[in-house]
Amino acid sequence: MKLKPEFIICNISGNTVDLLSLREFLQETKEYEEVPLFVYTDFLTVEVRWELQKTGGIDDLLTASVTPEIFAEKLSMARRLRELTKKAESAAKTKRQPLKYYINHFFKRAMDIAVAGTLLLLLSPVLLLVALLIKIESKGPVFYISHRAGNGYKIFNFYKFRTMVVNADKLVSEMSHLNQYDTNGNDPVFFKVSNDPRVTRLGGFLRNSSMDELPQLLNVLLGHMSIVGNRPLPLYEAATLTTDDYAGRFLAPAGITGLWQIKKRGQKDMSVKERINLDISYAENHSVLYDMWILANTPNALIQKDNV
Repeated sequence: MKLKPEFIICNISGNTVDLLSLREFLQETKEYEEVPLFVYTDFLTVEVRWELQKTGGIDDLLTASVTPEIFAEKLSMARRLRELTKKAESAAKTKRQPLKYYINHFFKRAMDIAVAGTLLLLLSPVLLLVALLIKIESKGPVFYISHRAGNGYKIFNFYKFRTMVVNADKLVSEMSHLNQYDTNGNDPVFFKVSNDPRVTRLGGFLRNSSMDELPQLLNVLLGHMSIVGNRPLPLYEAATLTTDDYAGRFLAPAGITGLWQIKKRGQKDMSVKERINLDISYAENHSVLYDMWILANTPNALIQKDNV
């Protein structure tokens, strides 16, 4: 009987060649598809992080500062998300959907491709200019790429223009007291800081004008996201929304804009429960006509009064 490992840790030592070979092997071996994959490196430079983000399929990154307790938490989260993804995929295969579901899916996908493709062509000069300005202002990659959980907890690489200093994710725990969401330790975790000090000067403009979201048009073309849907969540947020009360928000496509954005974006008095309820409401009622209504109301939400 072949024993399956509980997890796999790949020590790249600054070289991602072995990791790429390992990823190919795991993808081709069905019995390992549920095994969490972690990457260890002594020096997590910007270049190494960029290569790892492009590789995909990695549950988390490990460095010498990760304690056994922190690793146990990361492993638990990785297992939970992989299990939920498998359940969602299994349910999608066995559930028989009404004809209107497939009609709506067809027109929604057609609209996504048409809108995203057209906007990318028309905005290509703007995209190039923004990329150049980001490189001039600060060191680091043009794009911020992170793993996000979308429809059915499926994990994908999420693209945005980089608006923060490099390694801003590492500062989240140090800034937890500034979180504008009121959490008491029992509620699901969302993290957002008003006037975030990690944001660069150009990044503040990109965020306030929502131009940092433009690279997500590529996610739409790749089929990871839709123009309209629920926001794809960072894995640490998605892992707190796994109960029956909250999982419904993952039944909708992941989107660039959505019901939450047009109703609550930029408001400081938003509660976690309000945001989740808006996501669930969209998941239960979304259609092409509903999407068109949300799109028509999106321009009013694009310009934010607060850097959040």
